[in-house]
Amino acid sequence: MSARRTDWTAGVAGRLAAGAAERRHPTDAELGRLLDALRHLVHPELRPARRAPRAAAVRAAARQLERLLRLDLNGGGGAARARAVTQAFFEALPDVAALIALDVAATVSGDPAASGPEEVVLCYPGVHAIAAYRLAHALLVAGARLLPRRLTELAHARTGIDIHPGARIGRSFLIDHGTGVVVGETCDIGDRVRVYQGVTLGALSLSTPDPRSQLRGKKRHPTLGDDVIVYANATILGGETIIAPGTVVGGNAWIIRSPEGAEARRGLAVLGEARTRSRDGLVYPEKG
Repeated sequence: MSARRTDWTAGVAGRLAAGAAERRHPTDAELGRLLDALRHLVHPELRPARRAPRAAAVRAAARQLERLLRLDLNGGGGAARARAVTQAFFEALPDVAALIALDVAATVSGDPAASGPEEVVLCYPGVHAIAAYRLAHALLVAGARLLPRRLTELAHARTGIDIHPGARIGRSFLIDHGTGVVVGETCDIGDRVRVYQGVTLGALSLSTPDPRSQLRGKKRHPTLGDDVIVYANATILGGETIIAPGTVVGGNAWIIRSPEGAEARRGLAVLGEARTRSRDGLVYPEKG
């Protein structure tokens, strides 16, 4: 090896060692262990005899989360901020677990192939991705910075389902099969909604030099009312697009505005009666 290559290799190794000593973010392996620990807390199906989680397990998960948050919040409040976010998250965890239990029940009742809660928790990618989203969303509400997005991206890598932690999703959400599902940051999804594989709830693209500055902080993704069903590979785009409660959206549909009237009768969507829904103010805060 030439002297120049030896010097270059040594320089890279030195920079990597320095980065490891002063790293700013958790590793993927650490995030995986955290997600698995939190799933064990909220899924009784993963615990022996469905016993309540031991206090020691809760404390261990809290310490694990706080340590990773210190890295995640580096430069944004440090240890005190990490402690406050951890406390807020664990105070919300019982409500999050209740929402996840409803998602599991919706999957069991909505899929004739499901043998029971254990199977869907252990085997169904949709249940895994939704649970990761619920946990990440609660972390986002509690004040975490990058950790929520990294948790949902970890679930994305595991399941092929991409749910942004900023989305607001109601009770009893079901993703059937799930591969290729995308749910954007500013989506609003009502109660008892069911989506199938390949569904995109996304944003319209702007042909401008700097779309980020024009769209950041604005609603860019669609709204789905209660009891909506979206079949495989449908694409629904845009922040002004609203799918009415009870609507059934057919497979491979392309929707960039709210369907209504004759358009709905032609089979793009079938509209049902309107229903109302309520939201949990802690987990689903209103956006200003």
